[in-house]
Amino acid sequence: MSDKFTKDMTFAQALRTSPEVARVLAKYNLGCIGCMGAQNESLEQGCNAHGLDVNEILKDLNAIAD
Repeated sequence: MSDKFTKDMTFAQALRTSPEVARVLAKYNLGCIGCMGAQNESLEQGCNAHGLDVNEILKDLNAIAD
């Protein structure tokens, strides 16, 4: 089975999948729900901009998808 969340998907795409996504992002201090960039910014771009490891966040996101 492939991962549900990938570094190339936008924050908006991820947030539409489950309310749990917002909780995971909040854990990393990513307030993506109110951010205009969430519509176009990939998870990888956002993590890089905030100095975060996208793979660590993807691990948490994909854990809630199981």
